[in-house]
Amino acid sequence: MYEKKIKEDMDCGITVAMKVFGAKWKPCIIDCIAKGYGRPSEIHRRIPEAAPRVLDMQLSELYDMGVVSKTTGTGFPLISEYKLTELGESIVPIVTAIDTWGMNYIQTNQGKPGRNCVTPAQAALPVSVTI
Repeated sequence: MYEKKIKEDMDCGITVAMKVFGAKWKPCIIDCIAKGYGRPSEIHRRIPEAAPRVLDMQLSELYDMGVVSKTTGTGFPLISEYKLTELGESIVPIVTAIDTWGMNYIQTNQGKPGRNCVTPAQAALPVSVTI
């Protein structure tokens, strides 16, 4: 089995939280399920920017971590639906707070990077360190 060369610090709360819901689309997936869109096809329609394969992988990771539960029907076509577990419900206020912060940022800055943000052009510049 594969082992990472650099061990993750699982004693740090931020590291654990980012492992659980820190991927690009996981907060959006959690938000969709919290709003009642639990079928994979509904989630795909709500997040068209993400590739279906990526959404399916991140749904699977959320399921493996116990954030969502999955129910699968027995009929044809096979229907599956995701619901938030108690752990998943505890993440919803965090996702809501992130959404609120983002909307406030857009309103106050008109979507422009703040003074402390690094723009792509700045990221390409060499960094000088003074000690």
